[in-house]
Amino acid sequence: MAGIYLHIPFCKQACTYCDFHFSTLLKNKPELVKAICKEIELRKDYLATKKIESIYFGGGTPSLLSKEELQNIFTTLSNYFVWDKQIEITLECNPDDLTKEKLQELKSTGINRLSIGLQSFNDEELKWMNRAHTAEESETCVKLAQNIGFDNITIDLIYGSKFQTIESWKQTLQKAIDLNVQHISSYNLTVEKKTKLGIDVLKGKEKEVDDEKSAEQFLIMIEMLEKNGFIHYEISNFAKTGFIAVHNGNYWKGEKYLGLGPSAHSFNGNTRQWNVANNNTYIKALNEDGAYFEIENLTPENRYNEYVLTGLRTIWGCDIAYIQNNLGTEYVKHFIDEIEKQNISLYEKENTVYRLTKKGRLLADKIAMDLFV
Repeated sequence: MAGIYLHIPFCKQACTYCDFHFSTLLKNKPELVKAICKEIELRKDYLATKKIESIYFGGGTPSLLSKEELQNIFTTLSNYFVWDKQIEITLECNPDDLTKEKLQELKSTGINRLSIGLQSFNDEELKWMNRAHTAEESETCVKLAQNIGFDNITIDLIYGSKFQTIESWKQTLQKAIDLNVQHISSYNLTVEKKTKLGIDVLKGKEKEVDDEKSAEQFLIMIEMLEKNGFIHYEISNFAKTGFIAVHNGNYWKGEKYLGLGPSAHSFNGNTRQWNVANNNTYIKALNEDGAYFEIENLTPENRYNEYVLTGLRTIWGCDIAYIQNNLGTEYVKHFIDEIEKQNISLYEKENTVYRLTKKGRLLADKIAMDLFV
């Protein structure tokens, strides 16, 4: 089965660190939803199967969509795809949007998983990030969602900022644990060139992220969350038993997905496709039957490199049996030759599967690059 990702490119305001495609101008939101619905129709045959097991609204801030806009999208999707009975439907949302009334609306549409962008429990840090919510709202909205009946909630946290000490990070993790959510996604703060943070670092107004402190916080996070019943199934993702995200898991396993909306990416096993990252251009192209995406045919080298990059980030690891069956003996030989050059403490082997150790996870991207062809 496959999944569908919808990129909703609207935000109330720009976070200092974010380099995802979004706009703070909401006036063309209705036109964009209409264009997404048309794209659904046009791309109904992109996936080899019509049956989908996950729908994910990302952004941007999808919680800015109205109930009617969500229902329009769901109606169009149901016209062209068959939904698995246990389908996971996730919507990313911000705490400041999650009133009791909004949560009831979201639940009534069939959304059964919330991804709430808390990021921090520190008001000073939230202000520095230019987030629109407070630390109090971070905790209150989760409890409110639970009271409404949402029993599959993930929260986002960011570590590595100048506001965090080792002790304050432990306190943040404990607060997250105490919220009794089913899933936690936690990302190391990165400095992207075109963001406000990136510009401030370039001008010397802000310092680069301290990699040593981030590494220590990463290892503390693994220890604390695993002790409290979370499975560390991907570098940045932790889930309680039975709550590994279908969307996240399938992405890292290399399953097929259709991406809809400006800047959304798609993958069907043989090609990778990405939409234009401009709202007006996207809407105009869909209205006028114009071109709104680029496409890349994947070579065996592309497929091997992507499998290694994604597989090593997960508990599923890289399976040389998979490489043999899908790519051939030469890629198996290359993988084994190169991984045996690595420090043995960075990985572990179980039958035909190679996984990274905790130490190795700190260097996942570099290790993967060393294994590329």
